Amino acid sequence: MTAVAGAVAGAAYVVAALLFILSLAGLSKHETSRRGVTYGIVGMAIALAATVWVVAAGALDGPTAATDEATASTDGSATLGLVLLVGAVLIGAAIGLWRARVVEMTGMPELIALLHSFVGLAAVLVGWNGALYDSGLTGTLADIHHAEVFIGVFIGGVTFTGSIVAYLKLSARISSKPLMLPGKNALNVGALVAFIVLTVWYVISPELWLLVLVTALALALGWHLVASIGGGDMPVVVSMLNSYSGWAAAAAGFLLNNDLLIVTGALVGSSGAYLSYIMCKAMNRSFLSVIAGGFGIEAPRGAGEEQGEHREIDAEAAADLLAGASSVIITPGYGMAVAQAQHGVADLVQRLRGRGVNVRFGIHPVAGRLPGHMNVLLAEAKVPYDIVLEMDEINDDFARTDVVLVIGANDTVNPAAAEDPGSPIAGMPVLRVWEAANVIVFKRSMASGYAGVPNPLFWRDNTQMMFGDAKEKVEEILGQFSRV
Repeated sequence: MTAVAGAVAGAAYVVAALLFILSLAGLSKHETSRRGVTYGIVGMAIALAATVWVVAAGALDGPTAATDEATASTDGSATLGLVLLVGAVLIGAAIGLWRARVVEMTGMPELIALLHSFVGLAAVLVGWNGALYDSGLTGTLADIHHAEVFIGVFIGGVTFTGSIVAYLKLSARISSKPLMLPGKNALNVGALVAFIVLTVWYVISPELWLLVLVTALALALGWHLVASIGGGDMPVVVSMLNSYSGWAAAAAGFLLNNDLLIVTGALVGSSGAYLSYIMCKAMNRSFLSVIAGGFGIEAPRGAGEEQGEHREIDAEAAADLLAGASSVIITPGYGMAVAQAQHGVADLVQRLRGRGVNVRFGIHPVAGRLPGHMNVLLAEAKVPYDIVLEMDEINDDFARTDVVLVIGANDTVNPAAAEDPGSPIAGMPVLRVWEAANVIVFKRSMASGYAGVPNPLFWRDNTQMMFGDAKEKVEEILGQFSRV
């Protein structure tokens, strides 16, 4: 029965892997994203069912198939494994459903970072299990097994602590400022060189103390890599940790001889790395520098932030300005997510389009704290996909736009990136909102954004500030439309 279950599970894993590939393809476009999520859910359900089936088949063979004490002991372990597996699935499902139900959209980035840490921890535990369990391999196969164990533990350890630090930064439990230890680059390179040397050593002589040492090294390196990166690069960090978690899963797949884990881990690892590369390119950052913790210089605060007199606007004047416009572009940021203003913004768009105003959205690749954060919020509010444009698609249109609404965005609309060579974000592609005839910035205060870089947009002659909660201010503007 076990052999039949293994064959069925193998076929199920192939189907699940294909569904995961279709899921990634579906998630690449707004119009097919819901279908992509469905493919992913079905694929994971099949994978879980197949895994439970394999373990159950081993338990159901029972002690009657045992011909000696060793086999009977194995059967007992299979039964215990089934109980543990079912218990873990039920507990995990209960926690997952609860968290998915209560989490706010603003809390999604840190939740995802925390979930990545679980994958890393699982890879470490699987690696240690592979080291402590006598596989019976000899010669070259034993050397390969030892290398798999060591590499899997290292990747998992880096992912675990790196994800924990990302979670703490994103949830504001620790400062978003980068940790600037003396010789930090030398520390990172030294850790990688030490890992390579220890791996060779472990393959030649698999001593347990070497595994303890590399586990400690990986945990320390993961903590330092992410702690050294500033808040402005956290979207890239989350994406990169997603890639790390994929490679950690693939490493666990090799140890467990599980083809689905290998395929799924490779898909997640490669897609996460490619997304991180795209985001680094959009931010004019060095991909290798960011993932190595090389970027993260905090801009000076306090003195020098005030660069002139800012102008304020109220809801009545803003409604008048919007009613007289022929074209409007809205550039959202994390502040819109915090205020949960997306539904009010969607109503505002509907009102303006009903008046014949050409309204569109300009989305920066790293707007928010998570790749695609703003797109998800707008889709939740039923904003039409065809008016949600990426930065490269809309940047040339700002100069021909009457009004731009900057709702909760800051670093992604900072003209210093294009005009100040000495700025920490110099060269970063941004939305050129300042080229529009009028700019209204929705913001709670004049403070710098998450990256800590002052924004001269606030003092431009064509910029007016609307202070307060974005949701409340949008509703006030909607209330004024009845009279214009």
